[in-house]
Amino acid sequence: MRVLGIETTCDETAAAVVDSPREGEVEILSNEVLSQIAEHAPYGGVVPEIAARAHVEVLDRIVARALEKAGTKLSEIDAVAAAAGPGLIGGVIVGLTTAKALALVAGKPFIAVNHLEAHALSARLTDKIQFPYLLLLASGGHTQLLAVRGVGDYLRLGTTMDDAIGEAFDKTAKMLGLPYPGGPQVEKEAERGDPERFALPRPLAGRAEPDFSLSGLKTAVRLEAERIAPLTPTDVADLCASFQAAVVDVVVDRTRAALRVFPGKPNALVVAGGVAANQSVRRALLRLANESGLRLAAPPLSLCTDNGAMIAWAGVERLRKGLKDDMGVAPRARWPLAEVKAEATA
Repeated sequence: MRVLGIETTCDETAAAVVDSPREGEVEILSNEVLSQIAEHAPYGGVVPEIAARAHVEVLDRIVARALEKAGTKLSEIDAVAAAAGPGLIGGVIVGLTTAKALALVAGKPFIAVNHLEAHALSARLTDKIQFPYLLLLASGGHTQLLAVRGVGDYLRLGTTMDDAIGEAFDKTAKMLGLPYPGGPQVEKEAERGDPERFALPRPLAGRAEPDFSLSGLKTAVRLEAERIAPLTPTDVADLCASFQAAVVDVVVDRTRAALRVFPGKPNALVVAGGVAANQSVRRALLRLANESGLRLAAPPLSLCTDNGAMIAWAGVERLRKGLKDDMGVAPRARWPLAEVKAEATA
């Protein structure tokens, strides 16, 4: 089973080919990603109109490159999958329309993939994790704790009440004058900072419900920065280290709460999304997994951020269950993972 996957929900234009000749065997034949960081850097964040235009300009080339590197032709693909949301609607439209056109031309099945489901299933691509498992999905736009019980079977245990974790990282970076993208910059600064210099809050720590709240922590960083302004490089590093330490503590506390309310016993603890690339977060979750007698599964860094391989793999998983979509599937800016069902629409 060989699937072409297309991802255009934010500021990465991506296409990949994943091959799974039989269940339990999988190979990423190609995974092409073109980032738009340079286009958005002057604005300190993603500009939707610029993102959509950039996808239009390069997607055909990225798809062609993915097929070429995979050593395959469109006629040899078993299905075409694309992220149909959630995301920036302009970008979603570009990827979805392209995938539908390719599927029609090649006479192949079309699969509309929920971007969050692709993240949720990525650990099965890289680590062959068995259902059910607890997923921490943490990115610039999403922070959720989910019981992943099967393809199309997701129970949300907790979510953020305000900012996503990645969003809090990016906004903190912007406040401190760090370049875009902010998350990796905060992590880099934190490596040389003192995490105990600033006493920052750990929002919702100890609560039974595994929800998150990051806006208060972000505000606390701003107040500390204003109090000691003008900031020196040491101040910036210490603020980043203190902020990251607080986030790590919150992540561990909230994930531990989710383990307590997980229905049954999970087979693993999985972390996915862009924030999963943060090494401090990974190390802390590894300690929690060990304490809980669970395996920690985290995709390699190249598969944490948005990519086509995870879309293609979600397509494989859905196609294997006989799930296909018709050409009337609409792009969706919002598409909660709990609404994804394991039902065919075609």
